[in-house]
Amino acid sequence: MNTLLNNSDLFITGFRNTLVLFVVAGIFALILGTIVATLRVSPIPAMRAAATLYINVVRNTPLTLVLFFFALGYPKLGLVEIDFMTAATVGLSLYTATYVAEAVRSGINTVPVGQAEAARAIGLPFTQTLTLVILPQAFRAVIPPMFSVFIALLKNTTVAAGFSVAEAGAIRSNLSERGEPAMAGLLWVALIFVLLVFILSFVQRKLEKKWKVAR
Repeated sequence: MNTLLNNSDLFITGFRNTLVLFVVAGIFALILGTIVATLRVSPIPAMRAAATLYINVVRNTPLTLVLFFFALGYPKLGLVEIDFMTAATVGLSLYTATYVAEAVRSGINTVPVGQAEAARAIGLPFTQTLTLVILPQAFRAVIPPMFSVFIALLKNTTVAAGFSVAEAGAIRSNLSERGEPAMAGLLWVALIFVLLVFILSFVQRKLEKKWKVAR
């Protein structure tokens, strides 16, 4: 307990940055992933090909390399300068969006074809059919896999510690510099992550119960 109390500043700063990374990257990943998923089921071949290429390339690239590019490779392109926190957020967003896209696409595939046919029969175009009829049902079907993606994102934020981002993954090294027992620090970090995952699992169960009744 002394390790936690005596170094509360490290834990507060680390997990605050972890939550900021998680929330911001999660929002962008959800938006981008949904867009990519709609492109994957688009009737336009070029859009389907572009979405498939993006998913296959990024998802099969280790997250460390994605963050390495945005932290060290991107600045050499001479574009807009970004700090390490922003670089980590962009990298995590682009990486997680591929998994979100596949989860949403699997949900889209669970919606009966008759739903889309009925929407087209009353004159709805593809975009409205997707946003008003298909996606609302698809999101209900993919709550468990979607939350699994977000739980993985929460844990993946620790990779950013290797790129000078002061989040939870960097707490151990900072404790070592202060002469504190690293093992005790790691145990506290692990316990707090378990609590955060428990909260996400609780929210998942609540949404599943609510939307199951809504059906």
